[in-house]
Amino acid sequence: MDFGRLVTAMVTPFDADGSIDWDATGRVIDYLIDDQLSDSIVVSGTTGESPTLTDDEKKALFSFALERANGRCKVIAGTGSNDTAHSILLTHIAEECGVDAILLVVPYYNRPTQEGIFQHFKAIAESTKLPIMLYNVPSRTVASMSADTTLRLAQIPNIVATKECASLDQVTQIVAGAPEGFRLYSGDDSVALPVLSIGGHGIVSVASHVVGREMKQMIEAFLNGNVAEAAKLHVQLHPVFKELFELPNPVLVKGSLALRGIPAGGVRLPLVAATDADLEVLKGLLS
Repeated sequence: MDFGRLVTAMVTPFDADGSIDWDATGRVIDYLIDDQLSDSIVVSGTTGESPTLTDDEKKALFSFALERANGRCKVIAGTGSNDTAHSILLTHIAEECGVDAILLVVPYYNRPTQEGIFQHFKAIAESTKLPIMLYNVPSRTVASMSADTTLRLAQIPNIVATKECASLDQVTQIVAGAPEGFRLYSGDDSVALPVLSIGGHGIVSVASHVVGREMKQMIEAFLNGNVAEAAKLHVQLHPVFKELFELPNPVLVKGSLALRGIPAGGVRLPLVAATDADLEVLKGLLS
């Protein structure tokens, strides 16, 4: 399964009453594919506010994204949770919808051991034929999947990739020990280029909502051997990468989309929308 180099973890647009805005969702999908050059999109990941989406909403999002994308990009469904049985249920729903793959986050809050993390992912993998991308993001989950656990899971045939937000040391360990065909994606925009430089395959991005075209240029410059140009683009984009996370994600990326004329509505509680003052710095950076 080839997810491409630039994968966008997509926001979920909402109406004023907090329900999913399907017209806006369609516009965002078109924008990410046609304008921002996403190779794949993740639907109902944490950038899509998955903790506040019902199972019925997730199912509807999976089906809608597939229909709207219409083969123009891969659709990856976020089906991870801190409840293995629930993750299996969501994975079965996603598989029935026909998604291309699933994204599974390390279980949060429970603080499982490495063996618990391994058994969680193994159980889900054995329940589906879908390709799986793992997701290690210690800043959100507290529990961190070790390089050894990742490499152990990489031996399972349908676990084909990982989205990694730990240290570059850990990224290096995974790249060095991964079986052929297993791909590592950076989960942090600000280190996308450094991760590529040590053997990462691409980026699962938030910033690609608004600077995806430039990120694609950076990736292609690096792959074509023009490292100086890639580094120049990285330096130019870095302030955007950092500013987007000055408030909890996806508050500022939704605000940024509105600045670009692609409104995606507000966020669901306990998140609150950005103020005009919050968006001032981004407005300058994006212009």
